[in-house]
Amino acid sequence: MNSEFNIIDRYFSRPACDALLGPGDDAALIACKAETDWAISVDTLVAGRHFFPDTEPATLGHKVLAVNLSDMAAMGATPRWITLSLTLTETIAQDDAWLKAFSSGFFALADQYQIELIGGDTTCGPLNISVQIIGEVERGKALQRSGARPGDDIWVSGFLGDAALALQFLQQRIPLTEQEAASCLSALHTPAPRVTLGKALVNVAHSAIDLSDGLLADLGHILKRSEVAATIDFNCIPCSPALKNRLQPENAARQLAIDCLLSGGDDYELCFTVPKNRRDLIARQAGIKLSRIGEIVPGKGLTVLNTSGSPLIFNKKGYDHFLTR
Repeated sequence: MNSEFNIIDRYFSRPACDALLGPGDDAALIACKAETDWAISVDTLVAGRHFFPDTEPATLGHKVLAVNLSDMAAMGATPRWITLSLTLTETIAQDDAWLKAFSSGFFALADQYQIELIGGDTTCGPLNISVQIIGEVERGKALQRSGARPGDDIWVSGFLGDAALALQFLQQRIPLTEQEAASCLSALHTPAPRVTLGKALVNVAHSAIDLSDGLLADLGHILKRSEVAATIDFNCIPCSPALKNRLQPENAARQLAIDCLLSGGDDYELCFTVPKNRRDLIARQAGIKLSRIGEIVPGKGLTVLNTSGSPLIFNKKGYDHFLTR
């Protein structure tokens, strides 16, 4: 029978490599580097709100870390250390196959970015998973939300809306072909954090944010913190063929597809602003689709223009943990 410490020892204990002291004591110890700032973030994922309780544990292990890596990417930071807090149901705590699969998915992504698990906590209750991550960035160089300036181009990475489309599919609100479902479900369950891109944007971008709650909401955070406005071209927002097909005027799912693209959330792509004279530097980011979707302008608010150049009217702006049901 698994106990708290048995679970830690069997599935989550690793010897400290870069940290001075890892799991097993009252606290971890890490050394500070000169001329370095720490970027620190924490995310909590709750069963039934952020993921389905029957989500495959290996993909869940990947995602709980990926969402934190995305925060490091948005800051231009190199991820270094993580702590993991698990609240497990009694059933899961005794399910060795679940624990093994979850830890395998978690550590596969951690190893990809050479991140060290240095501590955490386990307890019994409704399934909740919290990860705290610590990264490093050259002193004074971290990307922030507050640096956007009028005249900046607005860029996004990857495709937007597929994760939200997958959720609509799982909730049986929209049909997808087998191929479309596989692609969209991959975007939902195993997002690819843009850590390399984030680091490349240091000294290039004026501001950045990761798209976790939807383009409108997250770009809105940049506008508020930077005290500027923005205009974006709806037709320039990158989307997959699955989503694009449903944006056609004759498609009954058009409005739902628009909501997925603008405010669906769970994309974990980067949105960032860059001076126009640095467009050539952005174009050199090989291997990642980057799209220029609009411009920062003086004033307040966000305007989305349709094909004819008229403002789109939208009611849903993004995900809110306390308002979204």
